[in-house]
Amino acid sequence: MSLQERDKKHLWHPLTQHKLHPNHLAIVKANGALLFDEKGNEYIDGISSWYTCMYGHCNEFITNKIKAQLSELDFTIFSGFTHKPAIEMSEALMEILPQNQQKIFFSDNGSTSVDVAIKMSLQYHFNQGNKQTKIVALEGGFHGDTFGAMSVSGLSVYNGPFEEFFIDVARIPVPNKDNFEDVKKQFLALLKVGNVASFIFEPLVQGASAMFMYEAKYLDELIAIANENHVLTIADEVMTGFGKTGKNFASDYLINKPDIICLSKSLTGGIAPMALTTCTQKVYDAFYADDISKGLFHGHTYSANPLACTAALASMELLKSDEIQKNIKRITNSHQEFDSKIKNHSKVGATRQLGIIYALELNIKMERYGNLRDKLFNHFMENGVFLRPLGNTIYILAPFVITDEQLEKVYKTIEEALEIL
Repeated sequence: MSLQERDKKHLWHPLTQHKLHPNHLAIVKANGALLFDEKGNEYIDGISSWYTCMYGHCNEFITNKIKAQLSELDFTIFSGFTHKPAIEMSEALMEILPQNQQKIFFSDNGSTSVDVAIKMSLQYHFNQGNKQTKIVALEGGFHGDTFGAMSVSGLSVYNGPFEEFFIDVARIPVPNKDNFEDVKKQFLALLKVGNVASFIFEPLVQGASAMFMYEAKYLDELIAIANENHVLTIADEVMTGFGKTGKNFASDYLINKPDIICLSKSLTGGIAPMALTTCTQKVYDAFYADDISKGLFHGHTYSANPLACTAALASMELLKSDEIQKNIKRITNSHQEFDSKIKNHSKVGATRQLGIIYALELNIKMERYGNLRDKLFNHFMENGVFLRPLGNTIYILAPFVITDEQLEKVYKTIEEALEIL
């Protein structure tokens, strides 16, 4: 019996209606930008397996570091203990984070990093005797699937059955040149009430909203307004972090830096689950007290897993290397050349790019999980390219190690897809 058939017995896959989509492709091997199924077919991983494997699958530099660590220290709890991989990883991260970040809190995934950030912001005010319990978020944002992260997300396709259980959240439109004055008025009106704890956003790129992009200058001004009103700012860089936007972090495009940053996905090069919530000294100091109840009592069993910390440390070393930095520029330039070729196609409504993130929006109406979207997905897979359209948007977020030939195949397959719609 094939792996695909055995899968159906017990496994429940994410974001899947199993009655409509009972089959799941069995991947048995991966290397670089390639995935291989149980029949020997290969696929270019055009989305880095949900933006994680940015240095390529089974990267030997990272895996060799993990193997060495595995024979030294596999795991120990992080409450009351510490270890070298966590310390070295924190030191390396501080070298590339925005300079206002000073402290790091560990969890397991992007959603939990957001939950920690929300709890930090709420307790920050609580510890100072202030009743500030509302979170402001951008419309269309997606921050994860746990309850706190769902609360601040704006995609009801994921959240519908649970919305009556959410924390108190107000949403404002994503700012742009046409609506900014109105957005600013809405934001100021919310802050004037005095009960807002924090403002959360995906900086510059809203990933699940079809890689929707907006300008740094408008976000900068909203952060400045939040600062003036003693409201903490939270940058969800789970998707954008670690080089994808052309800078180490999307927050590097901002003049006003966030108080709290959420990190995961490519943090460990896609090899091990781990997440970080980083913050300023000001945020940390609100928890530093003789009163034990003012501590942040949040903890995950696998916090600061030594193997994951080792993977993260190796990944950051690669990110800073000349080779990866040159690859980021190469892929960015390649996308720009493809864009100049495809943007005027009759079926293309709009294109957008930031760093190696490229999105092509079709001028054809499509459901997020509908037949046309499935037709596109199947076309890509039949041609050996793994792309996962978001509604009517096709996007590319390939590993930094993808070759020019592989990129050309991705582009060609997209061009061919336009002709079958």
